[in-house]
Formats: sequence, C-alpha cells, structure tokens
Amino acid sequence: MSEATAVNVPDLIDRQNISSFQVRVMLLCATVVFLDGFDAQAIGYVAPVLSKAWHLKRGALKDVFAAGLFGLMLGALISGPLADRFGRKVVILFSMLSFSIFTLCTVTAESMGSLLVWRFITGLGLGGAMPNAVALTSEYSPHRRRASLVMIMFCGFSLGAALGGVFAAELIPHFGWKGVFWLGGIVPLVLAPMVILSLPESIRLLALKGTKTEEVRKILARINAKLTFPPGTAFTAREERSSGFAVGQLFKESRALGTLLIWVMFFMNLLNLYFLASWLPTTINNAGIPVEKAALIASLLQIGGIVGVLSLGWLVDRLSPFPVLAGASMLAAIFIAGIGLSGSSVGLIILTVAGAGFCLVGGQIGATAMPAIYYPTTIRSTGVGWALGIGRAGSIVGPWVGGLILSLLWKTSSLFLIAACAALCSALAALLMGWTRASQAGANVRYAAALKTNEGK
Repeated sequence: MSEATAVNVPDLIDRQNISSFQVRVMLLCATVVFLDGFDAQAIGYVAPVLSKAWHLKRGALKDVFAAGLFGLMLGALISGPLADRFGRKVVILFSMLSFSIFTLCTVTAESMGSLLVWRFITGLGLGGAMPNAVALTSEYSPHRRRASLVMIMFCGFSLGAALGGVFAAELIPHFGWKGVFWLGGIVPLVLAPMVILSLPESIRLLALKGTKTEEVRKILARINAKLTFPPGTAFTAREERSSGFAVGQLFKESRALGTLLIWVMFFMNLLNLYFLASWLPTTINNAGIPVEKAALIASLLQIGGIVGVLSLGWLVDRLSPFPVLAGASMLAAIFIAGIGLSGSSVGLIILTVAGAGFCLVGGQIGATAMPAIYYPTTIRSTGVGWALGIGRAGSIVGPWVGGLILSLLWKTSSLFLIAACAALCSALAALLMGWTRASQAGANVRYAAALKTNEGK
C-alpha cells in the first residue's frame, strides 16, 4: 500500500498567486475591523456633547475611556487561546456580536457608573475582533505579500474610526449622543450574516487538526481551481515548535536593552494615539469650535493615519525601520505640540491633526515589524505578544492621564506639550534600538567568526 501524499498547506499558499477568494477574505476582515474602529472611537466623538448633557467636569470621562480600553486589552489576551481552540471565525463572529449588542446597551446608560460598565464589556468584544482578523488575513496571504495585505486590511480600523467622526457630526444634531451608538450597534448585527456565510475558517488551523481534509481541499480549490490532489492526500501545516517560551528569554543574550526599548516605543506610541483619539474632539470643542466640526476635524487623525500606514510601510519595507520610525516620532512630536498651540485656528488644527495621524498611526503599524526583526524565531511570538501587551497598557494610561490633566484645568497647550514629550521618548527609543540592533549584529558576526576559528583548530 502506497504512503499517502502529504501537502504542506502554508507552503502551497506561498507558491500561489493571490486569488479573488483571498482578496475577499481580506476585505471581510477589513469590514470587521472597520466596525471595530467605529465602535472603539465612538465614545471619543460623543464625549463633548455627553459631558454637556450630563453636566460633567472637564476630564470626568477619563475613567470611562480607561475602562473601555482595559476591556479591549483583556479581550485581546483572552481571545487568542479561545481562537486556537475553537477557531478564528467563531471568535471573530462572537466578538462582533458581543460589541454590537453591548454598544446598543450603551444607549441605556444614565450615569457614569453604568456607562463605565457598558464600555468595559463592549471593550472585551472589540479586543477579540482585531487580533483574530489580523491572524486570519495573515494565514490566507502568501508570505511575500503578507505584510502588505495585513497593512491594507488594518486600514479598515482607521477608516472606521475616521468615519465615526463624519457620522457623529451628522447624527448628533438630530439624535444626540445616543444616535452614534445606535448606528454602531445596529450595523454589525446587519452584517453578521455576511460574515457567517462568507468568512472561512483559518485554513492553517483546519490543516493542523488533520480531520478537516475535505474542507481544506475545497478552500484550496477556491484559491486555485487548477489544484488537484490524489485520494488519500493528507493536508498539514508544519510549524516550528519549541519549549521554554518564557518572558525571561527576552532579556537573555544581550537582548535586555532592546526589549526595554521596544516596550518604550509601543507604550509611548499607543499612549499618544489613544490620548488623541479620546480627547481631541473635546479639546477642539473647548477651543470654541462647534462639536459637529470638532468631530470632523478629529476624524482627520485616522485619515492621516491611513495615508501614513501606506507611506511609512513602504519605507520600512525598503529601508531600515529604525531611522524611519525615529523620524516619524520626531515629526509626530512637532505636530502634537502644534495642536495645542493652534488655538482656535481651524486651518492649523486640521494640518496638525492630520500630520499627527500620519506619523503616529503609520509609525505604530511600522513598529509592529520591530520585534519580529529583533527576536529569533524561537521567542518571536513571545516578543511580539509582550510588546503589544505593554502597548495596550499605554493605551489605557494616555486617555486617563489626559483626563486628569484636563480636570486640573491646565492649559490645553501644556497638555499637548506633555504628549509631545512622549513622542520624543519614542523617537529616542527607536534611535537607540537601531544602535542596539547594529551592535547585536556585530556581536553575532564576531561570535560566528570565533566558532569558525575554533573549528579550524
């Protein structure tokens, strides 16, 4: 009896041209993160009118912002193991339905306490959608185009967050702050059947299970109809496995400084990004600009970010990421400080907000490549995961500290100058990271030369 043919599914996908089926998977995932981005930023757009309706003090919503982001962080951490066990599609769908339902529940909030609870629970669903959409897009992309396709998909989040400002400007005058949450809750429910019917499960997970042969065969046929397999073909997904993925390994073999610098970058970048996303509409409105126009201007942060993702991503792919990201962070510091110094000049605010989005959002997407470059294969997942985890902590701290400073009645210019200092810290970390990387590469070369010399002896 002949031995069954074994097909390595990831290797096979890497050898194929990108099909319309794979593009549809990417667009479906982009749709999910679009809805995620809209609902995640909704609270920031309604903050000015909500504060006035409830007669809140400046910065009083900081705990609500922090609760939502804390829920988002927990959702991201919890969803990974669940997706590994039950599948990406199931977790994406559950997350989508979850943040849809609890966004609708937010309209029932009548106090700060109830609003905080609903935003925390909504954050759990929001946190589960994004990482699994990224993973699913990655697993259906050939290696040579994986980074580009994931970046394009990720633009869905920024587009959803940006259009949240556009819709908020139209809805708030007619329906008040609750209108934004009605829209954010209903649309995912309407689109859920499309996700159920059209989004496939991760082909890599199906291959790893080894019991879904016919389903894998059908998906491969949709990727390339010319692919045929003899009876008894086994579909596999060989992956490198290693023990001891302890966090402590991130600090061994001269990696301690590099690890800390990566963490500083992620923490400062996401601190700034979520501080601006949360408080820009409020601070612009406080400058005397109507709330509808403030929401539209704040949406430029994400629109600038979409352009930044595509532009800086192109540069990072072709140049060393460290000087590119350092330059982006330095420019971000200038634009962020400029927001605070723009006063009530609409033209200056538009320029500085769009510029800050270009540098911050684009820089952060580029920064996700850094831990993948820095760490060896055996601890790469741990390095990436912990960098994102530390960054999520920054996303909680930024809005909370911003609200605290606003409540102390500091000048708006002082608030943005402090945020600019955080961007400068990120720029310095990127520059030092480049030096550390170069030093480590030199040490590896010297170590290899020493081994060769010893072998010659």
